[in-house]
Amino acid sequence: MNFLQEEAYQNGIDRVLISEQEIKEAIRKAGAQIDAEYQGKPLLLVSILKGAFIFLADLARAVSIPCEIGFMQAQSYFENTESSGTVEIILDLTQDISNYHVIIVEDIIDTGRTLSLVAEQLRARNPLSLKILTLLDKPERREVNLKADISLFTIRDEFVIGYGLDFAEYYRNLPYIGVYQPEKK
Repeated sequence: MNFLQEEAYQNGIDRVLISEQEIKEAIRKAGAQIDAEYQGKPLLLVSILKGAFIFLADLARAVSIPCEIGFMQAQSYFENTESSGTVEIILDLTQDISNYHVIIVEDIIDTGRTLSLVAEQLRARNPLSLKILTLLDKPERREVNLKADISLFTIRDEFVIGYGLDFAEYYRNLPYIGVYQPEKK
């Protein structure tokens, strides 16, 4: 598919799964929950790039208490719709997290392998606490024992795009979560 052609790009979107308004409302509630739980505590929100950057930006604006932001990047899809089974940490945190309550902000938990590795690495750095907040949870695909502390939406086993999630780096800019359909005519 030539993504430089608008028609080919649009044909990859099968349907809207979660609307922009539904996402905004869920994030507002998550921000209020974080405010209540972490008031007066040193808080670090860690985004897993690239997929979670839009989610983190909106979540950070929904959190009204002081917090810091950090970034990590892990890769497992390598321009495919199936995880390769190999997880590679491309960008790591550089700061000491031992004096922070850390929330990993993830876009989607699928097999759980990537996030499990990231969480294991962060726990080894002895944060005051560590929680996982995910926009999307796909539990029927889970291959490791991993559960989010906060999950905004649980979805079926479909390949999703939009709101930071991509296929071959495209579709991240959609304001909603859509289902990707490579064969759609």
